[in-house]
Amino acid sequence: MFGLSPIHLLLLALVVLVLFGRGKVSEFMGDFGKGIKSFKEGMNDDTSHVVPPASQIAPPAPVAPVQATTSQPVNEAVPPHSPSQGPVS
Repeated sequence: MFGLSPIHLLLLALVVLVLFGRGKVSEFMGDFGKGIKSFKEGMNDDTSHVVPPASQIAPPAPVAPVQATTSQPVNEAVPPHSPSQGPVS
């Protein structure tokens, strides 16, 4: 149904060449080739930056515990509120 014979492809190429000119077509194809080359180089460079598995990563250093600096325990710093005393202001 939509088969393109060599004659159709040649006619299509001729129409594109007439519409855009030889300079634009060659410039486009050159840029297309540079893009493919850059893509291939990027794919090859990507394999050299492999992240090591989690089993090879060193665990973080332990953190020393923090001591309280107040003289009063935390639960005695604020007096408790009972519901029978009314709203807190």
